[in-house]
Amino acid sequence: MKNIKTDGTIKAIYGARSDKKLSRPLLGARIPAGFPSPAQDYLEGSLDLNEYLVPHPASTFFVRVEGYSMIKAGIFPDDILVVDRSLEPVSGKIVMAVYDGELTIKRLVIDSQGYWLKPENDDYEPIFVGKEMDFVVWGVVCWVIHKV
Repeated sequence: MKNIKTDGTIKAIYGARSDKKLSRPLLGARIPAGFPSPAQDYLEGSLDLNEYLVPHPASTFFVRVEGYSMIKAGIFPDDILVVDRSLEPVSGKIVMAVYDGELTIKRLVIDSQGYWLKPENDDYEPIFVGKEMDFVVWGVVCWVIHKV
């Protein structure tokens, strides 16, 4: 039997700032990840990372992840997630939730039995959210930021 671990805890929470722009040049050419092609030497314009990553600044915040329960979803320890509280937490989305008093990142699955918080790592068990449990979805994960 597998050990029941929730993991996927939140290491830190940061607010989003909308008072500063962070624009950088955006190449107009798509870069293949396979066989290289000749470079196209032009810029498409500027990309403001705040506008791109944070469309709802008043309801968006950043969290730093701790744990390995979401690695198959591409979320690793020390990654920073962009979480938007204004988005609807529908089945299949990765959410930040409070489960029995602890913050966690999991995939929300809603089925005929009710609500589940499902990890993306086979070493962790899904969590069934019963009616008697303290549970609230804080927001929907929109972006994952990590070093390569």
